[in-house]
Amino acid sequence: MRICYIQHESFEGIGAIGGWAAEKGYTVSGVHVYKGDPLPEVDAFDWLIVMGGSMGVYDEDRYPWLSKEKKFIEASIKADKLILGVCLGAQLLANVLGAPVRRNIVKEIGWFDVSLTPHGWNSPIFKGLPATFKAFHWHGDTFAIPESALHIASSMACANQAFVYGERVVGLQFHMESTRESIEAIVRGCQEELLEEGEFIQKADKLLGTETLFIELKKNLHALLDAMERQA
Repeated sequence: MRICYIQHESFEGIGAIGGWAAEKGYTVSGVHVYKGDPLPEVDAFDWLIVMGGSMGVYDEDRYPWLSKEKKFIEASIKADKLILGVCLGAQLLANVLGAPVRRNIVKEIGWFDVSLTPHGWNSPIFKGLPATFKAFHWHGDTFAIPESALHIASSMACANQAFVYGERVVGLQFHMESTRESIEAIVRGCQEELLEEGEFIQKADKLLGTETLFIELKKNLHALLDAMERQA
């Protein structure tokens, strides 16, 4: 399996996904669009992973590469590639599929519960996950569920936390790939957001979590990736 990931910020890599791919013996290549890396040909990979970032899906004026990336994502969907979008990546998927992306009612930053919907319970990709589990969050925007996609998960702060389009395209508003190191990097990159007050904004000391949280998160990440792998 050839995995290609798109990275939008220096501090938002693939985290624990890299370890899973290494265990499987898969090849992994990264496209750092913020550095000007060119996007590959669609036939150069089997699985596309679109990561997060602090920009919004409509910020083409500030980030001109967003327009090309959206066309690339659209071509990847049409080519029936396996695709996982995380945070901004999920918002880009939703946008490409015709759904609006807007400000969420509140910012959600920290460790909060995600609960599966009935569609999630029955999804071949998500049914191996607990009905409710802790995940890491860092977002201010939210996506609408694209037409023909299934609404998979929600949280108290954000109704639309995950969707599945067809059998091979998955969007996650939350982060399952997080490690202590990756969270430390995001805190360094976006620390000004932690100065804000909000019911769903945790302080930096809570963001680093506990060993138990990371163990459970990795277990759930592997369950999700294994299920997506089976869809291939």
